[in-house]
Amino acid sequence: MENFEEKWQKVENLVHERFGKKPDMEAILFLIGINELGQMPPRKKWTKEQKQDLMHIAVCKLLSSRGHYRYIGSDPEGWPHYEEDLPISTTGLPAQENLLKECVIEYLGV
Repeated sequence: MENFEEKWQKVENLVHERFGKKPDMEAILFLIGINELGQMPPRKKWTKEQKQDLMHIAVCKLLSSRGHYRYIGSDPEGWPHYEEDLPISTTGLPAQENLLKECVIEYLGV
């Protein structure tokens, strides 16, 4: 059985093979956000605010699998919105990042 680090390495390799760069967490969240939005940008590039919104969508989607957020619908432009259901009790940046990594592994089915 693979351990956590091996599974995370698979996630990084998957993204690297597809996009040619070793991803950081922000890049992975950005890609998940685009996937969840389900549409391409209205212009050639996403604005800084849109990129932040996409990463927020990804975090909410990922943490919804653990009961922390609940999808409540999309706005007229198609952007999904979530409400917090259960506060995150995980403290400290490394522990929070590991929680997100676990959720990414589950999301991608690695």
